[in-house]
Amino acid sequence: MHSPTNSEQQQLAALAAGGRAATEQIYQQNYHIISSWLIKNGGGPVDAADIFQEAMVVLFGKAQDESFRLTCSIGTYLFAISKHLWYKKLQTQHKSPVFLQDRTGEEDNDLGIAYDDDINVHSEREAHYEQLNNALDQIGEPCRSLLKAYYHHDKNMQEIAADFGYTNPENAKNQKYKCLTRLRKLFYGVQAK
Repeated sequence: MHSPTNSEQQQLAALAAGGRAATEQIYQQNYHIISSWLIKNGGGPVDAADIFQEAMVVLFGKAQDESFRLTCSIGTYLFAISKHLWYKKLQTQHKSPVFLQDRTGEEDNDLGIAYDDDINVHSEREAHYEQLNNALDQIGEPCRSLLKAYYHHDKNMQEIAADFGYTNPENAKNQKYKCLTRLRKLFYGVQAK
């Protein structure tokens, strides 16, 4: 594990300030690696986009915390958050992946690259939700309610489809993805890729 470089520290500071260029650069440098890993480990393209988006929201919240000190590269941090979120999602869906690979392609029996130091996502989730709620207030309905139903109330796509009047869970999932894209545009000022 290496310490973040000065350019990564500057990138993190720019991210905290809402810098569009820094956000886009972090996406470009990390999305492909993380989404490839997620897809190899049972996720689909939409899962990969959702998980990476959530990891970026966590990183954004951390970057705004003056007491936060990054002890690894931004990529390693995002990868660890993404792995954690994916493991949690698999656990809530009662799925067990046959095997999980790290970025080198080797089986990963250790859940924490930078995980042990700083990824206490569960205990820090309340602060994360407060920042997310501020962004959700800007997104409007029905996206605000749909995203809260999924992320805050842990409703599945079938429940959301019924609650919001979608014809099937796949339509609800597509709408959730569109809402996340809109949230990303609002929150980060980044065009959808």
